[in-house]
Amino acid sequence: MEDKIRFVAVEFENDNMLKGRFYWYLCGFENVSSGDIVSAPFGKNDDLREGVVRLVHFSHINNTPFPLNSIKYIREVKEIEE
Repeated sequence: MEDKIRFVAVEFENDNMLKGRFYWYLCGFENVSSGDIVSAPFGKNDDLREGVVRLVHFSHINNTPFPLNSIKYIREVKEIEE
């Protein structure tokens, strides 16, 4: 995926207020896929939360699913779906 950036849509299914909503993150982990458990910053204080990757999307820098100046990064892939 040359010249493309990897984004993931994450669902925080352990929080009933957030369940069913997807939040976009940049992801530098090449092995990430749908169903993986990840650690991601959330909210104003960037508290780390565990979420489930629901979608992996590759995009050119000029056509991103979320503005690059305000997007956050996946910190860790905790569990890889087999």
